[in-house]
Amino acid sequence: MSEKTVSSKARLLAQLREKNGAPLSGGILAKELGISRVAVWKTVQALVEAGYSIETGETGYLLDPKNEKDFLYPWEFGEKEAFFSHFLNTGSTMDRARESALRGAEGGIFTAEKQTSGRGRNGRTWVSRQGGLFFSILDRPHRKGLCVSIADYILISLVMQIAVVKCISKICGKQAFLRWPNDIYINNRKISGVTTEIMGEGDILKWVISGIGVNVNNKAPFSKAVTLSEISGRQISRREVMCNILDEIEITKNTFSTAAAYSQGNRALAQEWNSLTDCIGAKAVIFEPEKNTEASVDMTGKILARGVFSGIDPSGRCILKTGTEKGDLYFNHGSVSFAVLNT
Repeated sequence: MSEKTVSSKARLLAQLREKNGAPLSGGILAKELGISRVAVWKTVQALVEAGYSIETGETGYLLDPKNEKDFLYPWEFGEKEAFFSHFLNTGSTMDRARESALRGAEGGIFTAEKQTSGRGRNGRTWVSRQGGLFFSILDRPHRKGLCVSIADYILISLVMQIAVVKCISKICGKQAFLRWPNDIYINNRKISGVTTEIMGEGDILKWVISGIGVNVNNKAPFSKAVTLSEISGRQISRREVMCNILDEIEITKNTFSTAAAYSQGNRALAQEWNSLTDCIGAKAVIFEPEKNTEASVDMTGKILARGVFSGIDPSGRCILKTGTEKGDLYFNHGSVSFAVLNT
């Protein structure tokens, strides 16, 4: 994407931020942005209406870094701006991403300040409190040269999970861990989750939507959850978290995602996932969770199996050693959930 496709809002903000609180005249801004002074004024007014604290004085425009807010508007993401859609309030970013996919969009990233019907797995609700990071990514692997079978869609989810856990660990300075099938924990408290929705054509994956929720500056939604700000002891920029996750996704994709890697599972990807979980060797249960309940870490539902968690196999299946005549049991993501037993 060329600089010409980056909006005037993005470029004007970049200019003001470079001044670090010093004023910049409308004339200089007009020259740097290649637009009229009237267009500069209109852009400033649009940003002010969006919530930015831009002061207008005799010497020009000033953006006080001390009054900066943690916005997720598309123009906050530079050359990626065109891929973003932002909602102040929506049901679920997963719904917005699906609507875009059904309209034929090649891809996109959908963010929201607040979700009224955030979605977790198995019909559960993801609590979306103000200050959290909630977004969905729409991707079409086959249009990027990756022919992924529907059976292997979970490998894309593993890429997302690995990227998120690495980002969280880096930002808060404390190791985060993966929990099968799609959760991220710190200090045995849930901090993030990833959910996936797919559409196929024949046995080929047509599109995949990855929904990611991270507790950043919001109040923890339940007692066994935690936030980045609580762990780090400071307010964390959601924009920083978002950019880091997107960067980690690209790194992980480049490392593990090739057409061959998505064929019959991915051993290297599974090994990476297993290296980032703290549950291998722990006593655990597989259960069928209750539907239409608030997403939580509580084990509520019908228990299907007990055993010792032995990581995941190259297809992303949970391996549970039962120590009985049943031997090792394998579980797909599907409709089951996983819980570690207290020892």
